[in-house]
Amino acid sequence: MKSVIVAAMLLGAVVPAAAQKPKYGVKTTFAKGAPFDALKTYTWTPGWSAFLWPVDLQIVTAVDRQMERLGFVKVEAGPSDVLVTYAAVQRTDVDLKRKLADNPKLRREYRVGTLVVVLREPETYRELFRGRGDTPLASDATGVADQIDLMVARIFDRYPTRTGESR
Repeated sequence: MKSVIVAAMLLGAVVPAAAQKPKYGVKTTFAKGAPFDALKTYTWTPGWSAFLWPVDLQIVTAVDRQMERLGFVKVEAGPSDVLVTYAAVQRTDVDLKRKLADNPKLRREYRVGTLVVVLREPETYRELFRGRGDTPLASDATGVADQIDLMVARIFDRYPTRTGESR
């Protein structure tokens, strides 16, 4: 009986600690039954753009590139099959397991970027596809640009009509 109680207490201590660890990577969802093969055109709609203009341009360019690879044609004005938007936010994560060498009371902090790309139906705004990526950010602009390209590619690798050529 004591071993059961001790095991339950250990499990109760481990589960909350594991739940607090941040998870990085890509997650996607899509509307079941949506006619993804019939969608051919897209237009941009405002979202939560990146604060810095070069980062915004990098994200839009990367999404445009992936949409083109999927066979979509960008429409600047007029009706389209889907509306595309994105949201980009940055947060600071703290490594609670490591102390800084010069001050053991402090912990290492690092920037983490979250990018969400959403495709919606123009008439109903029903969400057809959503991709979310989280990653610790590089410290230099070139590294961040490379991370954006990689994150957007990984998001669109999971698009429902994507074949195995780029996985």
